[in-house]
Amino acid sequence: MAIRKQTNVNIKNKKATFDYEIIETFSAGIVLTGTEIKSIRESKVSLVDTYCYFIGKELWVKNMHIAEYFYGSYNNHNAKRERKLLLTKKELRKLAAETKNPGFTIVPTRLFINEKGLAKLVIALAKGKHQYDKRQSIKENEDKREMARMFKIG
Repeated sequence: MAIRKQTNVNIKNKKATFDYEIIETFSAGIVLTGTEIKSIRESKVSLVDTYCYFIGKELWVKNMHIAEYFYGSYNNHNAKRERKLLLTKKELRKLAAETKNPGFTIVPTRLFINEKGLAKLVIALAKGKHQYDKRQSIKENEDKREMARMFKIG
């Protein structure tokens, strides 16, 4: 059995937690090609403006940018292609039912590589925030930062 080198890949979608109120999270596998997983291991991924949607009974992620692998020759992957997510049927049914409600969507929040060396995407069932909720979040973050600064000085 080959021993895998521990990778510290942990890409977060910070905008998702700002724009959405997270209701529930799920960990999903991703169908990838060989050059995609190599780029992920080099942390060349962006989750900005990504979202998930259903085609039939399958869940797909759109706009996830995985940079082309530097050493990948003619069979390199398309950077912004749509990728299928792997979840259990029970989880897929639950997500499909919840997204039919107005205001709910599925957004990726984090991409990581687990202990087996597989890329996993943490997706969240989320409800969009209003403008005043976003202003409240900014104010809370500024207050926390100010309190931390005050205690650090004193």
